[in-house]
Amino acid sequence: MPGPPGTTGVRGSTLLRHLILAVLAGTAVVLVTNQLPPYQNLQVARVCAFLCVTAGFTVLVGLNGQLSLGHGALMATGAYTVALAQRAFAERAVPGRWILPLSLLLAVVVTAVAGLVIGLAAARLRGPYLAGVTLAVATLVPAITTIFTGVFNGEQGLGFPAETPPAFLGAYFQPERWLAWVGLLAALVTMLLMANLVRSRFGRSLRAVRDDEVAARLAGIHVARNQVLAFVVSAACAGLGGGVYAVLTATVAPGKFSLDLSLFLLMAIVIGGLGSLAGAVWGAVLLVALQDLPSLVTETFTLPSGLAQRLEGNLALALFGLILIVVMLLAPGGVQGVVRRLTARLGPRRRDPSR
Repeated sequence: MPGPPGTTGVRGSTLLRHLILAVLAGTAVVLVTNQLPPYQNLQVARVCAFLCVTAGFTVLVGLNGQLSLGHGALMATGAYTVALAQRAFAERAVPGRWILPLSLLLAVVVTAVAGLVIGLAAARLRGPYLAGVTLAVATLVPAITTIFTGVFNGEQGLGFPAETPPAFLGAYFQPERWLAWVGLLAALVTMLLMANLVRSRFGRSLRAVRDDEVAARLAGIHVARNQVLAFVVSAACAGLGGGVYAVLTATVAPGKFSLDLSLFLLMAIVIGGLGSLAGAVWGAVLLVALQDLPSLVTETFTLPSGLAQRLEGNLALALFGLILIVVMLLAPGGVQGVVRRLTARLGPRRRDPSR
C-alpha cells in the first residue's frame, strides 16, 4: 500500500535522509579540518572518538534506561584490542591499508562480546545494582592490565606504530588531519547506524522497555533480550571509540581509562541531553573541552607545582559536576533541550514577519 502523502522520496526514507545528513556533515568537517592547525585537528579527532562512545551510551541510558558506570572500561577493551592487533601486524611485517580497519573491526567485535557478557550478567538487575556491576567492570579491566603484565605491559602500557596518511595524499599531508578524518569516518558511521536504530522497530522496543517493562511484556516484547542487545550495541560503539582514541596517540595505558572517564561519559550525555543523539554530540565536545581546560589554566597562569598538579587531577571533574548541577536545575533536558526550546520559540517568529 502506498504511504501517506509527503512520505515519498528523501523525506519518506529514514536511511536516505540520515545518509544525506551524514555526507553533508562529513563534508563540512573535512573542509574545516583543511584550515585547522595540527593541535585543533587532534581535538576534532578526539571529539569524534568520544562521539562514537556517547552515541552508543545514549542508546543504552537514554533510550533503554540502563545505567552503566563501566563504559570507560569498555573503551579500554577496544583500545587494547587495537594496540595488540597493530603490534601483531607490525611484528609480522604485514603490509596494507586494510590493517587499521581490521583492527578497529576487531575492537568492535571483542567489545561487543564483552558487552554481551556484562549484559547477560546484568539482565535481571536494575538501578543501583546494575550500576554496581558496571562499576566493578570499570575497576576490573584496568586491574587486569596490571596483573597480566606480559601481555599488557602493566602501567607502562602498549605502544604500536603510528598511523600515517596514505601516499596518494602527498608526502607533506598533515598526519593530524588524517587522524581527524579517520575519527570522523568512525563517528559518522556510528551516528548513521544509531540514528537509524533509534527510528527502527528495535528502537521503539527499547523505549517501550524503558517506559514500562510490564506493559512491554504484555505487548509481546522480550524485555531481557532487548536490554542485553542494547548493552551489546552500546559496548560495540564504546569499543570503536576506544580503538580510535588509541590510534590518535599510538599508545594505550590503563591510566587513560580510569573510573573518572566512566563518570565523565555519563555526565557528558546527561549534560548534552539524555536520550538525544544531538545531545551526544554536545557531550563529546564538552568532554574534550573540559579535559583540556586544566592544562590551559596551568599554562596560562603561573601556579605552584603542587596546586598545578591538583588542578590537573580535579578541575575537570569538579567543573563537570558543577555544570551537571546547573543543568539539572535550570535545563533538565540538557544543552539539546535548550537548543530545542530556542528553535521552537524562533520558529513562529520566522513564519510571522509581524512579530
